[in-house]
Amino acid sequence: MSRATLLILGLGAALLAACAAAGLIGEVPLSLAQYAEAIRHPASAPGEILWTIRAPRTAAAVLVGAALGLSGAVMQGLLRNPLADPAVLGVSAFSGLGAAVALALGLAASAGAVEGAALAGALAAGATLSVLAARLREPEALILLGVAISAVGGALTALVFNLSPSPVATAEVLSWLMGSVANRSWSDLAWALAPMVVGAGFCAYAARGLTALTLGEETAATLGLPMTRLRAAAVAGAALLTGASVALAGIIGFVGLAAPHLVRAGSGAEPGRILAPSALAGALLVVLADLIGRLIPSETELKLGVLTALFGAPLFALIAWRAWRSWRA
Repeated sequence: MSRATLLILGLGAALLAACAAAGLIGEVPLSLAQYAEAIRHPASAPGEILWTIRAPRTAAAVLVGAALGLSGAVMQGLLRNPLADPAVLGVSAFSGLGAAVALALGLAASAGAVEGAALAGALAAGATLSVLAARLREPEALILLGVAISAVGGALTALVFNLSPSPVATAEVLSWLMGSVANRSWSDLAWALAPMVVGAGFCAYAARGLTALTLGEETAATLGLPMTRLRAAAVAGAALLTGASVALAGIIGFVGLAAPHLVRAGSGAEPGRILAPSALAGALLVVLADLIGRLIPSETELKLGVLTALFGAPLFALIAWRAWRSWRA
């Protein structure tokens, strides 16, 4: 059995254990008899806690983490940059902008309005990038373009804060942007799953192109692969995954950056081979971060995006330092 297969099996087992812990641990403690009752009678009070509150929250963490981990691996392979993550192309910024505009307009009471606006913002940015990615062969040009799009999205979101009609709307926007998987329902997961599946399909299709790019742009072009189409598919897949995750849980930073690095040593440096392990690692990271947020004693539960940033920022600094050392060498 190969190291990559062992890694996938290990990550899968760890993810199952983390999901089980997330189902067992919560604000309201349940006894073994109550868990048995929840399994036998889902409509009972313990069943409502387990299947209506904890289970969809954990499932949302799995979906969001897997989407961000997969999109991060695709971005790092496409841009050939170890510091790339889903936010580098500005999709997260425009997705957050869409949600912020919907909240500022008072559309939070309409079912799916905020989530739909967030996904629409991500699709708008992703469509623009996909068209341009088909024409831009240099990864540096795509990175600079993404930085520009991200800056515009951030500036427009700040403008929403500035023009917010009330402090309540401002607080709602800020709470959304900090990210959370709390209070998610099965219906929220159902509609977010569709764009994630499509995005994952695009990423799987682009995997052979990512592998070819490790040989260099010129060499990849001589292999007979439709590199223009594969590059556009990679951007579209990452955009769909990132947009759906932001629409479901807000902005969760650093997961897409960290997950590929955590599995690269065990699965090899080939970009096409780290896609599945990165998705599992991302899911595990988000489930554990959400669980830690529930366990930390505080009057207000820490937001998921805050926790991932606290753990991810030092990792980002470590990766940058190691890259600097390799450049010096």
